[in-house]
Amino acid sequence: MQHTDISTDFTIKENIFYLNHAAVSPWPLQTTEAIKKFADENALMGATQYLQWVKVEQALKDNIATLINAPSSNDIALVKNTSEALSFVAYGIDWVPGDNVVIAQQEFPSNRIVWQSLKNRGVEVKFVDLGKNDGPGTHSPEDKLIAAITCKTRLLSVSSVQYADGFRMNLNKLGDYCKENRVLFCVDAIQSIGALSFDVQSINADFVMADGHKWLMSPEGLGLFYCKEERRSELKLSQYGWRMVENQFDFDSLTWSEAKTARRFECGSPNMLGIHALNSSIKLILKRKIEFIEQQLVKNSRHIVKKLETVPETTVQSNTQTHRISGIVSFRHDKVSSETLYNELMSNNVICAMRHGNVRFSPHYYTSEEVIDGAIEILNRIIASAS
Repeated sequence: MQHTDISTDFTIKENIFYLNHAAVSPWPLQTTEAIKKFADENALMGATQYLQWVKVEQALKDNIATLINAPSSNDIALVKNTSEALSFVAYGIDWVPGDNVVIAQQEFPSNRIVWQSLKNRGVEVKFVDLGKNDGPGTHSPEDKLIAAITCKTRLLSVSSVQYADGFRMNLNKLGDYCKENRVLFCVDAIQSIGALSFDVQSINADFVMADGHKWLMSPEGLGLFYCKEERRSELKLSQYGWRMVENQFDFDSLTWSEAKTARRFECGSPNMLGIHALNSSIKLILKRKIEFIEQQLVKNSRHIVKKLETVPETTVQSNTQTHRISGIVSFRHDKVSSETLYNELMSNNVICAMRHGNVRFSPHYYTSEEVIDGAIEILNRIIASAS
């Protein structure tokens, strides 16, 4: 498969070593240009082209459906963020006191707090420690999650990739089990979509959500919510407005019904600026092909691991097995604290994060080996000066 020079997709300054896509990604050049064009259009003509904007919105939903292999763009709602979509699920289900939700102990707060908030409805949250072992003779994290499911379990909610160490879950195994046992399956895919191949049908997901500002390389404030068609009417709505009704442009009617599509979750005016930006970024992903992006991403992660193995007294905390590795590589040093390493790396323009007491690097498909090598060289200097 032939690909053009991906180095032209971004215009990051040469003195910045950007390894923080699991937090907030830079925008591609074509997305930056799309935002500028949209701003200029507003400045010169206001909303004269609004009907064209609506077409861009529909194109975005079509492109999202293609990217995650949703049956239809009707299954896609545009949301402010992952937390909002998770709240739609948590407060849409008709819970019965005694029901429980199974989640991993290592989840990001967005996929924990929302379920804990259901305590006043009699819903128990069952935490599962995924642990670090995932080899012969050990129980896999998926097995541990499945073992926690009981006849009282209404929903299993997991991150497709754990934010702290990049552990990639076997979603097919979890989804198959949930389908067979009539347990709802909810996936926070913010650390997957745009970075790794993702198929909502293959994993039998009922609900999937993700923000656009990480691996989808778009501004904060807009994300996606996939809701399986047969689940849409099962979720009670908690937000109402002009946009979530079936006839959204019939402003005069005093009667209304909820939209049959996932638009039922979009209560008010859309984020048109974000829509133009996210659509541009996803178009780039579709152009480059997600299979190619995943290949490059894993290659970059493996290169980071290889380079870290040459740094004395440094331990990679991420699982590097072929079926587990993602775009996140976490590590720590035996003597220099992760906080010190993080602060010094950031001071030297190595843009990264600190999670669960480890330093976290997260390259994207376009990240060059020169950027990675430069970051590791700076890391070596920091360790040498701190020792």
